[in-house]
Amino acid sequence: MCPDRRCQQGGGGWILDDLAGASRRDRGDAMGRFVAIILAFITLAGPAFATGLVEEDITLTATFEGRRARAVLDLEALVVRPDDGLAHPLVVLNHGAPRQADDRPGMHPRRHVLNAREFARRGWVVVVPMRRGYGQSEGEYVESSGRCDDPDYLASARASAEDVRQVIARMAEMPYVDASKILVVGQSAGGLATVALTASPPPGVVAAINFAGGRGSTKPDHVCRPERLVEAFAVFGRTSRVPMLWVYTDNDRYFAPQLARRFHEAFTEAGGNARFIAAPPFGEDGHMLFSDKGIPIWTRYVEEFLAGQRLTQFERPLPPRDVSRIAYPKGLSESGRAAFARYLEAPSHKAFVMSPSGAFGWRSGQRSLDEAVGQAVELCAKHAGKRCRTVMINDEKAQ
Repeated sequence: MCPDRRCQQGGGGWILDDLAGASRRDRGDAMGRFVAIILAFITLAGPAFATGLVEEDITLTATFEGRRARAVLDLEALVVRPDDGLAHPLVVLNHGAPRQADDRPGMHPRRHVLNAREFARRGWVVVVPMRRGYGQSEGEYVESSGRCDDPDYLASARASAEDVRQVIARMAEMPYVDASKILVVGQSAGGLATVALTASPPPGVVAAINFAGGRGSTKPDHVCRPERLVEAFAVFGRTSRVPMLWVYTDNDRYFAPQLARRFHEAFTEAGGNARFIAAPPFGEDGHMLFSDKGIPIWTRYVEEFLAGQRLTQFERPLPPRDVSRIAYPKGLSESGRAAFARYLEAPSHKAFVMSPSGAFGWRSGQRSLDEAVGQAVELCAKHAGKRCRTVMINDEKAQ
């Protein structure tokens, strides 16, 4: 039995050391040899992406004014943009905050690459930054709202917004960015940061989108001092005049529909400009609508909003990968072919390996090739019981 949906029957690839029956130390040695070979291959072959987009891991140097001193810090980020040599308007895609603090260091931009691609396919340069205290970005975590019985959501949101402001300033310097049109998008805590930024927007910000924005949800259906959060939205609404789209679902387990409507009412009554969409239930927790699984839904809302703001860039989005032209590994079953197609669309860093018995394993969205390759091989070897062989590393075939 294979408990992971990424391990199914299939076949084809390049022969690799037998890892299934080896000791832990032997498996580690074999893994090291395998990773070294693959990394050498990737160095020669280079990355590839088949839908007319460029994806780059970058570092943005930001300057923050502190109470005692100025801090110059590096923020990790991902850029996805059309591969046409032209300058395009900018989208800043702002991530949320996990309920558990221990999860913040493990976050990285490529987890959001599928959402980023949807904007890039529509003619935007998209940057996905990690704010201070998240992932590999430098600096201490500055977004704490304090104790649950006395939260300061204003300070938290403004701290997040300052990171977004710095990212915009750095991205505006890029030759492939048209900084006269900037769209700011955020989900959850990133949505609240987006709202906060519109209260004092930097030059070029012409519109913003808030997906399930808020803070203070410590467990499902619970928010610390929700009236304080409503007050924060009202404060931001007093000076925010940027046209906004707000999307909340009817089964959000972070911010319930009634509370979300209170956010919107407080914001707009104070003077803010936001169109509210009460989206139907999505999955087990509608808070996750802004995700790869929700793409068919949320892209419709976004396209309509951008058209209404005369911000449509491409008349038609760049086409997705043509599945009829995929060169599938030999011997893949129908379900295996479907899995391989999903792998091709998955974010880097990723790896797909197979065994002579037909089982396969793959991993995507890892921080490094080492992690992707190692986890894919371990998965394949665990369920195959025989030698595994590589089929694909990122978007390159093994030769």
